[in-house]
Amino acid sequence: MFSSIVNVFKVPELRAKILFTLGAIAVFRIGHWIPLPGVNHEELRRQMEQATQDGGAFATLAQAVAMFSGGALTHSTIFGLGIMPYITAGIIFQLLATVYPPLKKLQEEGTTGRMQIQTYTRYTTVALCLVQGIGWLSFLRTQGLIYPAMLGTPVWWVMALACLTAGTVFLMWVGEQIDKHGIGNGASMIIMAGILAGMPGAITTLSAMWDPQTPGKLGYMGLLILISGFLIVVAGAVLITVAQRRITVQQAKHTRGRRQYGGQKSYLPLRINHGGVMPIVFASSLMIFPSVIFAQIKAIADSQLTSTSTMSAIARFFSDAFTPGAFLYIVAEIALIYFFSYFWITVQFNPDEMSKQMKESGSFIPGLRPGKRTAEYLETVMNRITFVGAGFLAILAVLPSVFSTALGVPYGVTQFLGGTGLLIVVSVVMDFLQRIEANLMMRNYAGFLAGEDGDGPRLKGPRG
Repeated sequence: MFSSIVNVFKVPELRAKILFTLGAIAVFRIGHWIPLPGVNHEELRRQMEQATQDGGAFATLAQAVAMFSGGALTHSTIFGLGIMPYITAGIIFQLLATVYPPLKKLQEEGTTGRMQIQTYTRYTTVALCLVQGIGWLSFLRTQGLIYPAMLGTPVWWVMALACLTAGTVFLMWVGEQIDKHGIGNGASMIIMAGILAGMPGAITTLSAMWDPQTPGKLGYMGLLILISGFLIVVAGAVLITVAQRRITVQQAKHTRGRRQYGGQKSYLPLRINHGGVMPIVFASSLMIFPSVIFAQIKAIADSQLTSTSTMSAIARFFSDAFTPGAFLYIVAEIALIYFFSYFWITVQFNPDEMSKQMKESGSFIPGLRPGKRTAEYLETVMNRITFVGAGFLAILAVLPSVFSTALGVPYGVTQFLGGTGLLIVVSVVMDFLQRIEANLMMRNYAGFLAGEDGDGPRLKGPRG
């Protein structure tokens, strides 16, 4: 491993890409602490700390949005919206391309069409920033977190909205520069940096809870469970990220003159977790709204009705049932994960088109007729392996809430034991290592996956 790291910095081009990526992430983290003008940040921090201690719905919402976007709503900086509007716009056009024929045709035109779709994505990102920025600033106003001198003039609204929008557009540009000049996968790198930035705070919180001598505090057994759970979940996340179902594909033989070509066997890899992190992102995002809505209904009912009234009891029941970690909340989240897992393969996986391409290339699956029978087989296999992949995503999603409830550890600590954040980090790290591995292999350097017994490529000396 150490020799592989040394090899990375021996290649000038690869060294420049990695250093550029690290510099871009450093710029993102610096901007993460530039405050938004006009906001009472001390009061916002106090309210967020109080809401986190009370398990407030708003704290859960802010933490989830910050985790998905790499932003910082909890202390309202110029990067508060993060890069999520850009990712949301990209997902919108990715889904539209499958159902809207003109956009699909534009996507099939090659580089020119993709550049045009990228332009549309940027414009949509700005529009989403304006909508989300207005919503966030309006919330700050209703909570009394804006200085009164700023509320009396529309100049502040324009300035604050421009800062939030410019922050997201700048992050979008930084992500594209990482794709162009860095190691690649820029948007995901920014999100991963935002997630990992919360790890020191989680360790600090955990150390403050550590007291084996005091009942109710975190002891040796609780710490052992947390560490073991973290290692097991990370190993499982790596396994499900790279797991594939390989289907044998036979190429037809072609005779040209006296020679025969083709006839080789290959494999069609179908990912167990075909949807990646998207099903758990959609499900977790949607489950935020019942928690917030029922919590607000409960607060209104408690303030206007007596605690013994039927309406107040119903509001309290649904508020408690849709609290993260509650049984009904977990069941609903698992159902949504399965739904979005199958929805994603319905949108992204086209067995008929895949069967058609295999038939045109002269390939077939042994024992199956090319065409409709092959398409039906591929669809059946994908449905079966998606059930397994969705089950793992469901386990990964509910683990933070279960650990938090069972051990009495804050959600900010247990979110590193599962959920969307861990899956994003594992996926991005795996992609990062594969990109470095490919660069090293091209220059005859031993990569990170090379075996010590000589199975992997050997270092043959530096090359330009």
